[in-house]
Amino acid sequence: MNEFTRDGLTFDVSDEGSPDGDAIVLLHGFPETKESWDAVVPTLVAAGHRVLRPDQRGYSPRARPRGRRAYRSSELVADVLALADAARVDTFHLVGHDWGGAAAWATAIAHPDRVESLTVLSTPHPRAMVQSMVRSTQLLHSWYMLAFQLPWVPERMFGGRQARKSLVRSGLPAEKVAFYLERIGDMTGAINWYRALPFSPPARNAPVTVPTTYVYSTGDFALGRKAADLTARHVTGPYRYEVLDGVSHWIPEEAPDAVARLILENVGSS
Repeated sequence: MNEFTRDGLTFDVSDEGSPDGDAIVLLHGFPETKESWDAVVPTLVAAGHRVLRPDQRGYSPRARPRGRRAYRSSELVADVLALADAARVDTFHLVGHDWGGAAAWATAIAHPDRVESLTVLSTPHPRAMVQSMVRSTQLLHSWYMLAFQLPWVPERMFGGRQARKSLVRSGLPAEKVAFYLERIGDMTGAINWYRALPFSPPARNAPVTVPTTYVYSTGDFALGRKAADLTARHVTGPYRYEVLDGVSHWIPEEAPDAVARLILENVGSS
């Protein structure tokens, strides 16, 4: 399959590997596309798995609804399940990075019966993130989330050179920056993930029960260590916490071999 539909939206998706293998769903972050996993997929496919990676809501050209409520967490979770249903997959291993990680946490919390294992890169458990805001300097790291609530300003910012330079300084290769921003084009849909935050409050009691691997990188410009360390408190299933020293926020692009290894080890242990 190369696309799936939900509620009148059509999502582009790459479907690779053995159709009979265990399914692994990869969710990209901001401002990336499904190509952020390019260097990870071959190892997963070689291990006999079926790999599904969509361009998510706001990124796929035919799946860019208007209005920030259309990007709340419940919609992101429903998109993941619609992908699995379209692929005729009852259960799947779920992997997410950055905002894709947030969608992955939410899916595993709401539908543990569908998720066989969870691997999240960068993004801590949502409750751990909230706790870190008052127990560390995370609020200072997250200033841009508040700025992204403004109308028009973020879109104009990403149309300029300074935003591109900031992404490169954060560790994302210049050629990747150019590729992603060209593919996304109009940034409104992607930025609306941030604008929908007021409509996606983290559940008060939201433990994750499925086998989980959480990966933090010490060179992350956006996420401090406190929330990463607190994440273990919110996983009641088998849990592994992996720290990649010296790696930037852009883990799939910078450390694809380590990512593929950790995914396969989590898949194999579930």
